[in-house]
This record gives sequence, C-alpha cells and structure tokens, in this order.
Amino acid sequence: MSAMAGSAQRRHDTNAAMQPSERLVAWLRHDALPTWLEKGWDAKKGGFHEAFFFDGSPDTLVLRSTAVQWQQIYIFASAWQYGWCDGMRLALRGVERMIEKAWAPDGKPGFVHMLSPSGTVAEAQRVAIDHAYAIMALTALTRATGDPKLRALLDMVIGYVDSTLTDAQGYPRESDGSEDRHSQATILALLQAYLCAVESLGHAEAALRATRLRRLLETTLLDKASGTVAEAYDYGWKPISEDANGAVVIPGHMAEWTCLLRRYERLYAQKASPLGTHFLGAALRATEPTHGFLMDAITSEHQIVSAKRSLWAQSALIRAWLAQAEAGVERAHETADQLIEAFLETFLSGPFTGGWYEKFGVSGDISIDTVPASALFNIFLIAEDACR
Repeated sequence: MSAMAGSAQRRHDTNAAMQPSERLVAWLRHDALPTWLEKGWDAKKGGFHEAFFFDGSPDTLVLRSTAVQWQQIYIFASAWQYGWCDGMRLALRGVERMIEKAWAPDGKPGFVHMLSPSGTVAEAQRVAIDHAYAIMALTALTRATGDPKLRALLDMVIGYVDSTLTDAQGYPRESDGSEDRHSQATILALLQAYLCAVESLGHAEAALRATRLRRLLETTLLDKASGTVAEAYDYGWKPISEDANGAVVIPGHMAEWTCLLRRYERLYAQKASPLGTHFLGAALRATEPTHGFLMDAITSEHQIVSAKRSLWAQSALIRAWLAQAEAGVERAHETADQLIEAFLETFLSGPFTGGWYEKFGVSGDISIDTVPASALFNIFLIAEDACR
C-alpha cells in the first residue's frame, strides 16, 4: 500500500469512529475550508466567487451579492480564531474590497446590493439583510483581532441600519428604496447578527436591538391561530396571503427561530421557553419521510407549497436540535446526530472535494447544477454550534 493510500485509509478509519457531528466538523476542516481557501477567492478580479460548477470551475459571469461576500469573511475570520484554517489574510482582503467597491460608490452611505465580477456596481440598492451579514463578519473580525478600526466600522454599519434601514417604529425596513412589504428573513438575519455581537463583544447597542426584535416576534409576527410566522408582511405588518390557503410559511425559518430563541435565552440567562420548542414542532409538520428533512415551503393552513429540500433549511433544522440539546431536551442530540448523518450522505456527498448539493427535488433528484458559496456559511454555523 502506498503512503498516500495508507493515509487515506487511516483517515477513513478515524472518521468511521467519530460521532456524526465530529465527522461534519472534520469534513469542514479538512475538505471544505482548504478547498474554498484555495479556490474561493477570485485571483484575477478580486472578491469571493459566488458559485462553482460541478466540475470545480468557478462561475465567472454571475453577479456577486454583498451578503455572500460578508458570509465568506465571517467564515474565514472565525475559522482563523478557532484554529481551523489560516483564513485571516483572506478575510481582511475581503473587507478591504467591500470598503473599496461596495461602500458608498455613488456617494451615498451603505453597502450596495450587487457587484459585477469585476467589482463595478450592478445593483445600487441598500438591502438590510446584506448589512446583517456585514455586522456578523465585522463582529467576527473584531473578536479575532481586537482591532479598534474594525470595531469602529462595525458600529458605523449598525448606525447606518438604524438611520436608514429602520422604520419609524424601530423595526427593520427591507431596503433604502420604497417597498410595500417586510420579510421574516430580514428580521431573522438581523437578530442573528445582533446576538452574535452580544455574544462575542458584549455589544450593548446590539443587545437593545436584539431585544426589540425578540419582542416583535411575540407582539406582531406570531400568528396565534396557526402557531406560525408568515414569510411576508405588508407595510402595516399584516401577513400577506397569496391565496385562500393562507400565508406562505418557510419551515426552515421556523427552525431558525428555535436556534435564535435558545441563543437569546442563553445570553440573557433566561429559562428555556416553550416557544422555542413550539417553533421546532411547527417546522416538523413539513418533513419528508426518508430522512426527516424539511420541505421548502407550506402555508399557514399546512398545505404544501414546495416539497423540494434545500441545504440551508436542513442546516437550520440540525442547529435547532442542537440548541434543544444544549437546553437539556432529552434525546435531542440523538436526533441531531441522525440528521447530520443523513446530511453528510446527501447534501455533502459531492460533487467535488469540499463541495455540496444545494437542493434536492421531490423524487430525490439534484435540482440545482451549481455549488453556491452561500451554503458554506450555513454549514459553518452547524459546526460552530456542534463544537459549542
């Protein structure tokens, strides 16, 4: 047996003896992070690639979202601090590019929504969810380096969200343009970002904003009749129903509420509330029978809108069960391990080393033919939670 083959066999034997959560972390550290550290950055034009094709080549034509750039910065800054990879230099290059290309290129403050591969502005709108990921990334960088300039930049972004992307009641706006709706996704992303800043930096201003969004959940978002949170709301925070079957509900977002509520309770030294368990139960009403993965969308009346399965939704489900385990829920960790095992065998099974399949159709077919960089962020969050 060659030395290379022997090394591969020893690694296989070691992996087989690991728990599923340990194997996922090992896959991230030894397969995904090295691959994306080497190939994820566009060496010719700068910035992180948005997606790869199944043959491992980057999609060099697709627009690059500000959100994905910040997600990659968060990953590499955090991975550097954990000792998982030497990603700090790349994270700092990412921040430099965001400041140079995406912040106020038209003279108005805020990060633009989309850049072309060459770094020119493709969509100048300022979108709240992009700034949520900026807050997370700058928090991770500040935590890892202690650099006061990065902390000042973080505070500037939080201040911009307050001044421009917040309505008169103190709740998030979708963007700096005129819009007639609010989305649950934006609220979740901002709450996650603020909790990250509280946990990592003890950020007092972020703590106030997290509490405001936590209060919004119970006073406005939670539909007491169905026990769900709608995906979209009109300007007056009334759920938007597309038809007689009720408002669209995203089961993955229900699972995210479980994660965030448990995190909020842990940071604020509160007892585990029944609401966190309730949201996980609401998510589990929309699972497929083979692995117990979440479907993409249902209605508040529990009618199936889309039975496809997305990687990000399963990451939220796994993290919800890990949060339940951390809160002391019996057998929750066993359920998390079962889901991680299935996750490794399906979503993380290819198409190249350190790559993944983003979405499966109803019959189990692969339904997206690229490997989006955004999924690495969702996988990384599982690993962080599993290690904690």
